[in-house]
Amino acid sequence: MVEQQQKLVLSPYMDIYELVIPKDNLLRQMKELVDFGFIYEELIDKYCLDNGRNAVPPVRMFKYLLLKSIYDLSDIDVVERSKYDMSFKYFLDMMPEEAVINPSSLTKFRKLRLRDMNLLDILIAKTVRIALEKGIIKSKSIIVDATHTKSRYNQKTPRQALLEQSKKLRRAVYEIDESMKELLPAKNTEDSLEKELEYCHALISDIKGKDDLCSYPKVEEKLNILEESVKDDLEHLETSRDADAKTGHKTADTAFFGYKTHIAMNEEGIITAATVTRGEKTDGKELPELVCKSRETGQKRMNSNLIKTRESTSVRQGIWQSVNIWTGVKKKRRIKIHA
Repeated sequence: MVEQQQKLVLSPYMDIYELVIPKDNLLRQMKELVDFGFIYEELIDKYCLDNGRNAVPPVRMFKYLLLKSIYDLSDIDVVERSKYDMSFKYFLDMMPEEAVINPSSLTKFRKLRLRDMNLLDILIAKTVRIALEKGIIKSKSIIVDATHTKSRYNQKTPRQALLEQSKKLRRAVYEIDESMKELLPAKNTEDSLEKELEYCHALISDIKGKDDLCSYPKVEEKLNILEESVKDDLEHLETSRDADAKTGHKTADTAFFGYKTHIAMNEEGIITAATVTRGEKTDGKELPELVCKSRETGQKRMNSNLIKTRESTSVRQGIWQSVNIWTGVKKKRRIKIHA
């Protein structure tokens, strides 16, 4: 059950935030600039309003996920940091002495509350709306580009997955003590999962015996990840297939396995629209949808009857007939769309 009215946060220790969080802190600026109430409005129908125990406020749960993305933290690490980082607690609308959530709640929130939501479009629309209200957006043009995203489940064998994790652990150790290169067990050179598991067990055992190394967070984090991978059975160790991901090419000689994120951005550097396609899709065909979405987010002053680019001449056609022209234009094309 979710409360239909948000509570006023009261605590005798709230003044701590004013003392320890600088005015130019990123999270403080975001909290003061953005009203995250729209998250509550978007998610209210995902909760029961009159039955069950009170849920953690959906705005707070969303902010946890935002912190994960900004600081590249795991569920466990973002919750752990929110125990002692006052800027995190301030951003999360928590009292300084308030207890944090269980990390497993974030997994449930992602799977149950954010399911079937077009979250990317919602966040972009909110960003553009704020920029328009603050008078930041003044241009009438957008820049279109595409970026590559590797699939979470790359085409790797179980041995390759272990090899990658053990390499990250060794690198973290060497950054602290290069002399450990001579002390750690010899790397496995055989194409055998059993041999790789034996090597990982030996590597974990040796590093765990060095208390001074394990005291470093970056070593402990990599060690935990490798240990979890080793403990997984072969079914879970086998990296999952991603049926939607496809192989795309950055250049004639460089390939990637995953997706493309196509982005429209105005001259002020604010993203106005985005679409995600499989890796093999061409960039130009996404242009009409990006322009359409840009209008929906607030860039209504654009006129699609005239398009100018740095690489091509003016095209006096409707946006829907211009796809063939744009498929041949280089990346980071500038679209001048006059009102």
